[in-house]
Amino acid sequence: MEKLELLAPAQNYACAIAAINSGADAIYIGAPNFGARKNASNSIEDIEKIINYAHLFNVKVYVTLNTILDDDELIECEKLINKLYEIKADALIIQDFGILRLALDNKLPPIVLHASTQCDNRTIEKIKFLENVNFKRAILARELSIEKIEKIKKNTNIELEHFIHGALCVCYSGQCYMSYYIGKRSANRGECAQACRKKYSLIDKKGNYILKNQYLLSLKDNNLSKHLDKLIKAGIISFKIEGRLKDENYVKNIVLYYHNLLKKYPRISFGEIFEDFTPNPYKTFNRGYCDDYLFNKKDNIYNFITPKSTGEYIGKVISSNDKNFTIKTKEEINPQDGLCFIIQNELKGCLVNKIEKIKEGIKIYPNKKINLKKGDDVYRNIDTKFNKTLENSKTKRKLKVNFTIEQNKIILKDENNTKIEFDYSFDEFATNQEKMKENFIKALSKTQDSPYLVEKITFKTEKLGFLPVSAINELRREILEKLSQKILSNYKTKKQKPIDIAKFPQSKGDYHLNVHNSKAKEFYELCDCKIIENSFESIENHKNKELMRTKHCLKRAALGCKSSEELFLVDEKNVKYPLKFDCENCEMVILAP
Repeated sequence: MEKLELLAPAQNYACAIAAINSGADAIYIGAPNFGARKNASNSIEDIEKIINYAHLFNVKVYVTLNTILDDDELIECEKLINKLYEIKADALIIQDFGILRLALDNKLPPIVLHASTQCDNRTIEKIKFLENVNFKRAILARELSIEKIEKIKKNTNIELEHFIHGALCVCYSGQCYMSYYIGKRSANRGECAQACRKKYSLIDKKGNYILKNQYLLSLKDNNLSKHLDKLIKAGIISFKIEGRLKDENYVKNIVLYYHNLLKKYPRISFGEIFEDFTPNPYKTFNRGYCDDYLFNKKDNIYNFITPKSTGEYIGKVISSNDKNFTIKTKEEINPQDGLCFIIQNELKGCLVNKIEKIKEGIKIYPNKKINLKKGDDVYRNIDTKFNKTLENSKTKRKLKVNFTIEQNKIILKDENNTKIEFDYSFDEFATNQEKMKENFIKALSKTQDSPYLVEKITFKTEKLGFLPVSAINELRREILEKLSQKILSNYKTKKQKPIDIAKFPQSKGDYHLNVHNSKAKEFYELCDCKIIENSFESIENHKNKELMRTKHCLKRAALGCKSSEELFLVDEKNVKYPLKFDCENCEMVILAP
């Protein structure tokens, strides 16, 4: 079978190294500019350091340039792409087809291009188009069912990547204009204000409240860990974890969790992971998990109560008073743990000041008064002991190497048969050969701070020359450095096929195509798609424009699919958004008033 890829997010250098050491086969990271997470950008120098570490293990580094660009930015982006090619970035994740026009004009190096999920990759026709213009990979919309993924695979040959874990956007990616409409912060330009995590009310035409002051657009988090086999069978080769704004602890925990699940399959990277903790996805940030949209369950995806992390369920309250409460749980609770509860449809929380183990359970002394009653569910969203374990974790990735010692030469070979021969000299033979042999073994095995693990040391000489331990240590450092240099010099990035012209699936395109520069417009029109309207951010009149199109349906959630009610979404500033329901496609549309 084709080798698989576990693809991890990296906010910065530390997160990237943590992801690689925890088992990622590839990482995706923001460049200095033009990434869909503006607050997760990185310098060229840091990206180059990450690439040099990653490529030792054949881990790929993909750089996100997945915003839409104006004409001036496109010129700057062209320069940036050339720099990224020079430092051997493996691929670019892009949304703006102006970049394709640059490639068509031979203004870009042959760096591999992946079509971001921001390209709205949800139909066979769109994926086929991406393949025909020679994108190497399509990152599929999160909303696709397993059946649709299978169909796409049967009808295309392009590489397919799919999100398996993390936050779910409520809107089709690349099609959300709510943030820009509300506060001029464009999601397609890396400045999403997360309008979906705010409070709203649902009202009917007469102004009656159906749902009031709740997080009506906030979805649970994605967790497809139980369905990896199905996704592999459907044709996915890259399994993507969301979270370029998540911290190092989150990356360590979630990446190692999925690495262990994918261990039984052939993978693209090298090296062995030496782990020192047991990962648990419930112990890091999550809003509650779901596995929609993969199976179209339609009833398990939203969380109207809170957009914040609820963490792991740990038990129930069995008694409570003004000063403390007792819970029944099998979990260990520690001071400074964060506990939370759903009280009268709102999330409330506290920190643990002190605990007392009693016969009935664990008595908790909180840092503030919490009005709890018997039977209330208890969640833990801060596990101090687990967080400390992650912070102190020494989980590492190592390439196995073997040393062969000859009389005047050391030969080093890694697990992929990369070979280094290193000559050394000495003034006299060691008088104590056994002691000298021990010194060689001890000094050459000290590779804890390197990416290497010594598996075997073989001696092919009966007489060893005398070398002080410090000299053997220096030999080890030099020969391992030369091995790293050779691995990196041998590393070859894949080359992008020349970008081609293909017929776009539609003959006309409006603001939904996110055309923000003249080069993108040229490319679409070369592909027989006339652009009749530029990007949402470029036009002034937004009345009745779609702000969101989503598989999450408030009518279905509140009233059932058969209702013919005319409904409106109302925000905290009392702005009323008309809702439209495309029941044939099971989609809800939020319109600009």
